[in-house]
Amino acid sequence: MKKIKFFMMALAAIVLSANFVACDKNEEEGNWVKYQNAVEKNVKANKKQNKVILLVAFGSTWQQAYDAFDETVQAYKQKFPSYDVFLSFSSAICINRAAAGENVDPRNFYAPNFWLNAFAADGVRYSEIVVQSLQVIPGEEYTRVINYIKDFANNANGDLDDEYLSKVVLKLGVPLLQDPESDVPEVAKQLNALYKDKAAQGVVAFMGHGNPDSYDTYKANVRYTELEEALQLYSESYFVGTVDMMENFKTNVLERMLEAGIVSGKVFCHPLMSIDGDHGHNDMAGDDDAWDNGFEPNEEGEVEDTSWKMFFQHMGYECNDATMINKGLLELPTIRGIWMQHTQDAINGEALDYYHSKNPEE
Repeated sequence: MKKIKFFMMALAAIVLSANFVACDKNEEEGNWVKYQNAVEKNVKANKKQNKVILLVAFGSTWQQAYDAFDETVQAYKQKFPSYDVFLSFSSAICINRAAAGENVDPRNFYAPNFWLNAFAADGVRYSEIVVQSLQVIPGEEYTRVINYIKDFANNANGDLDDEYLSKVVLKLGVPLLQDPESDVPEVAKQLNALYKDKAAQGVVAFMGHGNPDSYDTYKANVRYTELEEALQLYSESYFVGTVDMMENFKTNVLERMLEAGIVSGKVFCHPLMSIDGDHGHNDMAGDDDAWDNGFEPNEEGEVEDTSWKMFFQHMGYECNDATMINKGLLELPTIRGIWMQHTQDAINGEALDYYHSKNPEE
């Protein structure tokens, strides 16, 4: 009897577990359909042209960032009047937190795959789709953008019209600092035009994101070093560090400042990111401070739980709320214009051929 009882209990547990898995799967599929329907409804209601630009940002949950994104969409609509323009987030965390209303009123931002699928839907079917990466460097997040396009072009889920996919024109606009020979000098030139007065008063330290070494796709971290070198052709007061690149944390920026003989004075901090979001408000300009009669750097040499503002302040520099430049790069029209030029270059260039690369028989 005990064996039968235990067998029935085990069987009940398996059935119950299977039901939970089925519920989770059904809920996931239900959400996917709900999101896809919402995006398709949006696209159909706003379709005015036969060509479209999809701007892809990592995302944020800050109102200042949302304002920057909204302003960018409007700028694109003005510059590219023959294209419809939509905005997507690639970060699931940012999408979910935005929908939940973290820091701001709830807003829905959907992943690129939902938008691309909507562009191919019955009653829409744009003849040309331009995807513009709003990333700063061609790193890990840019790779995600490329993979979304590949999955779309190759009908990864098998639910799109292959005939349409074989004919649609796909274009890809590259990140801000894609080309070291042209983009890096141009960004340096425009940043110097904006902040040379600050560089004459003290250090201007730009804070990029960067990728950990294990995620340094395309070895893109070098763009930060290249940008610092390009900026220092204008003034030795410019420095470029990151929150996530080995040997280029704020502690490394300080080392380079000391090597240059800059031991005091003002330190202006500026996010080198598309928007001034969580990193800008907290990692750069926040009040987090782990000072306890000194700092204890971690094994990578970074001082954790301390903002750039508080770090340089403790190091004896004039670094406070007044020296924080709280602007993302999309808020700077001349820098935003470089992204827009990348979009124009993509439009003028050859179409991507992901579909035929995976379907050679066609």
